[in-house]
Amino acid sequence: MLKRTIVALVLAPVLLVVVLFAPEIVTAGFVAVFSAIAAYEMLHGTKLVTEGRMLAYTMTAAFLVPLWSYFGGSHVLAVLGLLAFYILLFSELMISGLKVSFSKAAMCVVAGLVIPFMFSSLVRILCMEKGRYFILAPFVAAFMSDIGAYLVGCSIGKHKLCPVISPKKTVEGLVGGIVFAALGMLAYGFILQHFFDLKVNFIYIAIYGLAGSLCGVFGDLSFSVIKRQTGIKDYGKIFPGHGGILDRFDSVIVVAPLVEALLDIMPMA
Repeated sequence: MLKRTIVALVLAPVLLVVVLFAPEIVTAGFVAVFSAIAAYEMLHGTKLVTEGRMLAYTMTAAFLVPLWSYFGGSHVLAVLGLLAFYILLFSELMISGLKVSFSKAAMCVVAGLVIPFMFSSLVRILCMEKGRYFILAPFVAAFMSDIGAYLVGCSIGKHKLCPVISPKKTVEGLVGGIVFAALGMLAYGFILQHFFDLKVNFIYIAIYGLAGSLCGVFGDLSFSVIKRQTGIKDYGKIFPGHGGILDRFDSVIVVAPLVEALLDIMPMA
């Protein structure tokens, strides 16, 4: 627990500096590197895909997706990139003599495109008008939900939410997480309105917290499913006491695209 706390205390200010004060290209670079590491964790850490070239193709794709988002999300580049990735993956199936299964190629698509695209919502939010004010929303919703679920679950949790997938999660913790996330987002909105002169819609921002908490829990469970099926405890060891990128940012990866969409549908300010 001590190691976990120390890492969290070090990681939190670094995260704040990267997303709040660093140039946008630096933040995009961090997301790109994290996406590539996450792709490696998803495939090699689980032993689902161990073929060297397929790992390299997938990590390269995962690295490029956030940069593609930062540089404007060109439709032509997306089509060409998808075509290249498709050709490379299916070439491996063809030259392997049927030893490489289609399921491995599908896993590479999830690890190299789907997850990085969702993670890249952080980059796209940051590049929005007033993006610096909104970039913390996915983290506030996800992390406050985690804190609330942990505190309430440990205190009064009795009814298991998904005992096979995540034995420690409870229905009471889920409710606590929703409440904490909504309150956290309301506090975030208060700060934006009273210290940065933004006109915040507090009904909308509470919805961000509620929906973000539910998505965060789903993200946590969805990545836990893979860990249970592959028999691993953590995806990696990059953060001592916390695990890998996918262990620490599993909920953020799913909450970020939700926040990106909500900012377009119902702007918080």
